[in-house]
Amino acid sequence: MAVNAIFEEIGAIKKIAPIFETPAMGFEGDDFLNCVIQLESNQSADFVLDAILSIETKLGRVREEKSGFSSRPIDIDMLFYDDEIINTKNLIIPHPEIQHRKFVLAPLAVISQDFIHPKLNKTISELLEETNDSDEVIKYSKWLRNPILDFDISKFRYVAIEGNIGAGKTSLAAQLASDFNTKLILERFKENPFLPKFYKDPDRFAFPLEMAFLADRYQQLLDDLKQCNLVKENVIGDYDANKSLIFAKITLQKEEFTLYKKLFQIMHKELPKPDAYVYLYQNTERLLENIKNRGRDFEQEIEASYLQKINEGYMDFIRNQHSYTIKIIDISEMDFVDNRLDYLQVLKEIIN
Repeated sequence: MAVNAIFEEIGAIKKIAPIFETPAMGFEGDDFLNCVIQLESNQSADFVLDAILSIETKLGRVREEKSGFSSRPIDIDMLFYDDEIINTKNLIIPHPEIQHRKFVLAPLAVISQDFIHPKLNKTISELLEETNDSDEVIKYSKWLRNPILDFDISKFRYVAIEGNIGAGKTSLAAQLASDFNTKLILERFKENPFLPKFYKDPDRFAFPLEMAFLADRYQQLLDDLKQCNLVKENVIGDYDANKSLIFAKITLQKEEFTLYKKLFQIMHKELPKPDAYVYLYQNTERLLENIKNRGRDFEQEIEASYLQKINEGYMDFIRNQHSYTIKIIDISEMDFVDNRLDYLQVLKEIIN
């Protein structure tokens, strides 16, 4: 239950050590069961500490004022926070007793024996070998289950995350790729020299902009996807090749779009198609807020009407698709970057 709660409230669990049984320390009582997990989170150390204390309370732990050790239903400690050294009233990192506790060092060595203690400058395996703790530790054959296994995104070999400007598709794609250890393909929009010019003078620079995007997206997807074995590897990208056609239909004149579409159809035939297409819908007000907050100068003049046309373009495309597994997820009231439960809700909608 503790592992599930940590996964749901704090972050992705990368590694789980086996369970070790040790005698109670500092008092007469039942043996302890100990485990160490490696966690990845974008939250601060203080946030993680508060979440841990909350989880302990929910699982029945009551902290008492009296000093000394006693039995408790759950005890969760932060051992390290990356390689940071923290010394505040509420939190000391690394945990000051790590080197003296075999029941911590033994499971920790299983998952991260080469990690270097940032204050002692020794690896975990060295600390285990040198510790003065002589208590017996018994390794169980059973391992705790990682909750990430309940989210089987691996059934989709190639997932394309799509959405309007500012919807958060890059953030979501990067988080999914990190959590599931998949190849990540990110659009190289910053390398397009026509993009800032387009926002200042759309009529003049629309065609060279879309042609540059078409060539770059085609080359990137061709190179990256052809290098992958989509039978054995998973890929997550923050765009789909059809994005080029959707935007070009909005920005180009009729004659320009006719020519552009012919070129697109020739090139598109060579590209692998995603077997899961995820469209992140967000209302225009939130999109404009996100665009403002991320602070790209050339985007600040984007108008609400342009974003509405882009959304309509995506909806038209989606309505005419029959070969994709399409997931439309309304994230207008979500914050999947800073709210872990929102992120897991998006993940559930992708896999279900």
